[in-house]
Amino acid sequence: MSIAGKSIKLGDNINTDFIISGRYKFAITDMKELAKHIMEDIDPNFPQKITPGKSIIVAGNNFGMGSSREQAPLVIKEAGIVAVLSGQFARIFFRNGFNIGLPLIETDTSRIDQDDELEIDLDKGIVKNLTKGINLSIKPLPKFMQELLNEGGIINYYKKHGELKI
Repeated sequence: MSIAGKSIKLGDNINTDFIISGRYKFAITDMKELAKHIMEDIDPNFPQKITPGKSIIVAGNNFGMGSSREQAPLVIKEAGIVAVLSGQFARIFFRNGFNIGLPLIETDTSRIDQDDELEIDLDKGIVKNLTKGINLSIKPLPKFMQELLNEGGIINYYKKHGELKI
């Protein structure tokens, strides 16, 4: 599986309240509307930086920490982000992301800057930074997790295959 896009750079410790503020949790139930508020507490212009289908969030360590709010990965995907790169993800966020088919890739992100052109090859286990001409190794994803991504998440996988083959 290959993913390409331009980086949107964030720092360490991006929690689920930064991804989507808790004040919207019950006020807005439509995901398209909720996605308009992605990251607004840390960058009010964040939604304008996204090119749907061509943007990759690149964060430091501890991405998705905080509550287990499922809206956080859903909002990222709905906003058009194709993947998230981080040095390390919070455990529950990581699982929620894969359950909905959002690629979450662990790698050293210190050599990626804002607007770098990236190409992620999950089969080869590398992130190519085309802007800088460097390759970064990624933490390998088990075959089953890649299958979940290919199917668009666990629900789509189950609908197609009728059971989970772990």
